[in-house]
Amino acid sequence: MEQIRQNLRVWYDFVADEDEKALSDMLADEVVFHSPVVHTPQVGKAITFMYLSAAGKVLGNDDFKYVGEYLTDNGAVLEFNTQIDGIQIDGIDMITWNDDGKITEFKVMVRPLKAVNKLHEMMKAMLEKAMAGSAA
Repeated sequence: MEQIRQNLRVWYDFVADEDEKALSDMLADEVVFHSPVVHTPQVGKAITFMYLSAAGKVLGNDDFKYVGEYLTDNGAVLEFNTQIDGIQIDGIDMITWNDDGKITEFKVMVRPLKAVNKLHEMMKAMLEKAMAGSAA
């Protein structure tokens, strides 16, 4: 359980500092990302990095806070709350780590539907901007 707590400290530091190098270092090459608005799992470090970076920018406002923490032998479920454009967002991040402390699976769940729709709108815009920037 100490390894999970150490992994969580690294995650919480990333959330606080928005250090994209730290995020990249945390992700396993074969990491799988499950989005609340994309139908299929996103596989690989590059795409997961892109989604988590964008989510950090969209959700990472002054209202964002983790309010619950539930640990397993190789992962954690982190409950969060935030507010965007007057919409209260409740969600969870489900994170699984391998023995090397790298994230192998990251699943996000969000409620209510109004919040999912708002996140979809904002994430789409953020990802399109990121993709346009990388194509330039």
